[in-house]
Amino acid sequence: MTVERWANTWLETYKKPVVGDSQYRDYRFYINSAILPEIDCTRLGQIKDVHLQKILNMHVGKSKSYLTKLRITISAMFKRAYLSKLIPHNPAENLELPAATEGTHRRVTDYERSKILSLSEVHHAGLWVKLMLYTGLRPGETRALDWRHIDFDKSVVQVEQAMKAYTTNIGGPKSKAGVRSVPINKDLLRDLLVARKCPFEPVFTKPVSGKRHNEKSMLGMWNNFKRHLDIDIGAKLYLNKIILSVVASDLVPYCLRHTYCTDLQDAGIPINVARYLMGHSSITMTAKIYTHTTEATIQEAAKKINDSGVYKKGNGGKNGGTTEIFTSHKDVNSL
Repeated sequence: MTVERWANTWLETYKKPVVGDSQYRDYRFYINSAILPEIDCTRLGQIKDVHLQKILNMHVGKSKSYLTKLRITISAMFKRAYLSKLIPHNPAENLELPAATEGTHRRVTDYERSKILSLSEVHHAGLWVKLMLYTGLRPGETRALDWRHIDFDKSVVQVEQAMKAYTTNIGGPKSKAGVRSVPINKDLLRDLLVARKCPFEPVFTKPVSGKRHNEKSMLGMWNNFKRHLDIDIGAKLYLNKIILSVVASDLVPYCLRHTYCTDLQDAGIPINVARYLMGHSSITMTAKIYTHTTEATIQEAAKKINDSGVYKKGNGGKNGGTTEIFTSHKDVNSL
């Protein structure tokens, strides 16, 4: 039996009847995208641990979540083959997880923000990029967005649905907390008014066909936007091909959502309100981003403390005390 035949048998016989649709799609994704391209035609009994470790190592540097799920898929698939006595030993028993990133997305830098917003004025993906930056919507939520979800009178976007990963199916958001109303700033509202169409038409469509974006086409749109951003920043070209990229490799659409959350923090929005606007099911998820203290939040905290007078010496400053305690980021770090 080949690995390909066993992978399909294992998935349909042992997993599909007992796992949910999302987990089934995850298994199918890792099998088709990472495992089978390397060992599909190899006989099941010929697989050694080194073959499986090499598959994991090919994805070094990806998120810890991605690598962990890939290892779980490999391990479960070969463990069942061993228990079914199709192979004499389990080659996936002691696989090492290669170096991985933690999978958290950073905020964009001020320089990146200025370049992104400048390019958004002329690129066909500009409205989509601005919407994520100014509202924090997930990419899957933007794919499912219709014009009826934009309340132009109240200047809010109603998040009610999302496109499921690896599919074109539209259902509820990631969790119940994903249903929310997010305010729209005046600049974004102006752009949306210009692009406005019929209520039940999708907000974001493919440039040629005019149909709703799927995950693949939206990724292609982002890659095109990022290529133009790279060129704007100063990438070197040869025959219209980028031979020296200067844009950050970790700049992904989710960075725009992360930036929105840190912008809420900089604006002094309470964390419980930020949790609602981000659509997080747990405030712990929001707190992970709010702990990324920025220069702006430190300066604002210093100003509030200085203005409050809580650190005046003596009684109300009668002993010559002063409220000018913090004056810079460096002062705060010295405490």
